[in-house]
Amino acid sequence: MLTVIMESRDNEPELAQTLSALVAGAVEGIVRDVIVLDHGSDDGSSQVADAAGCRFMTEWSVEEIVRSARGDWLLLLEPGARPLFGWVDAVSEHVSLNKGPARFAGSRNHRRPFMRRLVERRPPLECGLLVSKRQACAIVRKGMKLDELATGLAARKLVAEIVPAWAVRAMRD
Repeated sequence: MLTVIMESRDNEPELAQTLSALVAGAVEGIVRDVIVLDHGSDDGSSQVADAAGCRFMTEWSVEEIVRSARGDWLLLLEPGARPLFGWVDAVSEHVSLNKGPARFAGSRNHRRPFMRRLVERRPPLECGLLVSKRQACAIVRKGMKLDELATGLAARKLVAEIVPAWAVRAMRD
């Protein structure tokens, strides 16, 4: 029902964090497959993806990936982002009742400092993006990046929260 797609470059620990959070979705049968689009990693990203049963792509185009996704819905995430408790039910409910895209609510415990929220633009995939494969196929263009696919889409907010990737990187540094 759901294909998870992430772009990665030297994100081994972040990738492991995200994939561990997706286990609940795989157990419940909502996550059908996970695709990691790699930008020339020199770390163990490929081994982490392989151990988790992901498709690890080193040569790809977003257009081809979207069209070849096995799920009817796509969940676009940044490596390191972790959907929190209840995400499986929130996503299941959304896809059964809605046709449009949705994003997770940002974690209340991981907010950017006030001045950074005012000055910096939020990355398009900071709260993930849940979009139907049909809608993604209508939007995607040749040469497009994954975050460009998410830019400018009006989306509902899911009741589940997500820890953004920047928070995971900040804890590691």
